[in-house]
Amino acid sequence: MGRRRNLLGLALAAVALAIGAAGGCSGAEKAYALRRESMVVTQIMGRGVRDERVIAAMRKVPRHRFVPAELREAAYYDGPLPIGSEQTISQPYIVALMTESLGLEGGGTVLEIGTGSGYQAAVLAEIADTVYTIEILPELADRARAILDTLGYGNVRVRAGDGFFGWPVHAPFDGIIVTAAAPRVPEPLVEQLAVGGRIVIPVGDEYQDLEIFTKADTGLVLLATVPVRFVPMTGKVRD
Repeated sequence: MGRRRNLLGLALAAVALAIGAAGGCSGAEKAYALRRESMVVTQIMGRGVRDERVIAAMRKVPRHRFVPAELREAAYYDGPLPIGSEQTISQPYIVALMTESLGLEGGGTVLEIGTGSGYQAAVLAEIADTVYTIEILPELADRARAILDTLGYGNVRVRAGDGFFGWPVHAPFDGIIVTAAAPRVPEPLVEQLAVGGRIVIPVGDEYQDLEIFTKADTGLVLLATVPVRFVPMTGKVRD
């Protein structure tokens, strides 16, 4: 505990100096930056995420811009938050864990199923060359696209549609991430994943596991599972 507090103190001091040197930031943005650094140190690094690219992305992406205005004060809270339409923005740690589990080395293309707020896509966009993301609810797709465009994420392509079918015109993907729980891994996603790539997906109904697979020539190989809780994936996957 003492070591973690020391790390947090050093990190917050560093970010405070950086903010002061940059100038031009509003008081609110400075406060959000401090909260974001605290989130990274305590929630992300403190739980074992080690990928430097993921940590850098979590440090950079302004999570508070992806939540409803009335919830911005809670944006760096250690848990999910509602974003409307009975959907949520995932807990920061889960976003970092899923991103790290993809094993991205920088560059490449990633497919995300379940755009939601757009936050996960923004984190992925800090690492991948291009992110293709699909949201089944048009109102959420439109909102996420607007936020991502405003923040300058020109390497993210957003489409409204049923993620079960993937986005075959841009396949094969180096990684696929699914941010809603499915009863099984959709077959089209397996087909669109490059050999050697990974798919990260919560599987189950009431009880779910985050399942991490890599694709071999013979099919998917399960690498790890983690208990999780996600909103259900809807559409063709439920047939």
